[in-house]
Amino acid sequence: MFKKLRIKFVMTAFLSVLAVLVILVGGINISNYIQVVNDSDMILRMLSDNGGRFPEREPVGNPDQGGGPPPGVWHGARIDSPELAFETRFFTVTYSSGGDVVKTDTDMVYSVSDENAVIMADSVVMSGKTAGFVYDYRYLVSEMSDGGRIVIFSDRGAALANFRSFRNASIIISLLGLLIIGSIIYLISGRAVRPIEEAGEKQKRFISDAGHEIKTPLAIIRADADVLMMETGQDNEWVSDIIRQTDRLSELTNDLISLSKMEEGGSSLVTEETDLSAMAEDAADSVKSLTIMKKKEFSYDIESGVHIKCDKKAVYELMSILLDNAVKYCPEGGNISFSLSSKGKKAVITTENDTDGSIGEEAVKHLFDRFYRTDASRNSGTGGFGIGLSVALAVTEAHKGRISAEIPRDGRIRFTVIL
Repeated sequence: MFKKLRIKFVMTAFLSVLAVLVILVGGINISNYIQVVNDSDMILRMLSDNGGRFPEREPVGNPDQGGGPPPGVWHGARIDSPELAFETRFFTVTYSSGGDVVKTDTDMVYSVSDENAVIMADSVVMSGKTAGFVYDYRYLVSEMSDGGRIVIFSDRGAALANFRSFRNASIIISLLGLLIIGSIIYLISGRAVRPIEEAGEKQKRFISDAGHEIKTPLAIIRADADVLMMETGQDNEWVSDIIRQTDRLSELTNDLISLSKMEEGGSSLVTEETDLSAMAEDAADSVKSLTIMKKKEFSYDIESGVHIKCDKKAVYELMSILLDNAVKYCPEGGNISFSLSSKGKKAVITTENDTDGSIGEEAVKHLFDRFYRTDASRNSGTGGFGIGLSVALAVTEAHKGRISAEIPRDGRIRFTVIL
């Protein structure tokens, strides 16, 4: 139980840190990529507005003589640098209104020939897109006044290389940081759940010790009540009520002790190879007469030769709890089914029964909680305490199995155990 709690604590903290890193690192890298695209598009629009060339810039004045950027010269951002025309590698392909190539300009790029420029431009035109990337070249398709169009490519290899370098470095550093943080979380998780573990151990010890202490006076009360019954006769309602309530309290005490033992985990189990089919037959036979007496239909389907390694006493108690639960909460005239089958090396135990329709999807989520009652007034007459399914859950988890409850249709409930 506490191992699972520690794992949940570690996973929750780890996933929280991971989510923060993904948001931060992802946000920074997305922002960087958007900046590369925006800068590229600004350069391409500048070239497009000037017919595929950078606009002429006036020389900057001598600062020693009080000079500075003359009116109209952009300043402040790198995209506005007068040196941008000498830093940018680009080429253009111009098409006529009829779609023929009329001009290619590859003077400002070294690695692309006129033929390659036309091939790249044709692929862009055929795609129907007006902007995007071809390899590390950002392109823009612009319409011209004479009905033709110009495709401008700008080499953004350096900017994309910087982006990729930062992206890879940020991912590697984030993964290393995540590994370090995960290790720290794991180391401190033991200390974090220790108070809960100690409280749980004290609770189980108290339940077990108190249960054993209560069993002795209960046995004495039951014996004295039997003597009184023999002396006063079988019709004494007060003595009968004492016996009945003593038996109920003894049953609750035994259930609490069983639950405490099962929650201790595998160390409390005595496992051995078990013929589960024979055990299921015995469990089914034990409720046959009870279902007949209470006018309920009972059917079972038990596959022969199902063997697993388990604690015989605990698994038999598990089957008994499920069958007892089905009989208690199945209305008169209702149907109860019980089955055992194999699934690979695992065994599947299923009980299904009719209900009065009061158990909804929300109630199903809490059926394995201790002392849970879907309807206290309805359950008060069943003789149960709302702890049986908690014991069933503890037995299943002690065997590293799974138990679930579901409503296959209105007015019916199914419990499935996989061991």
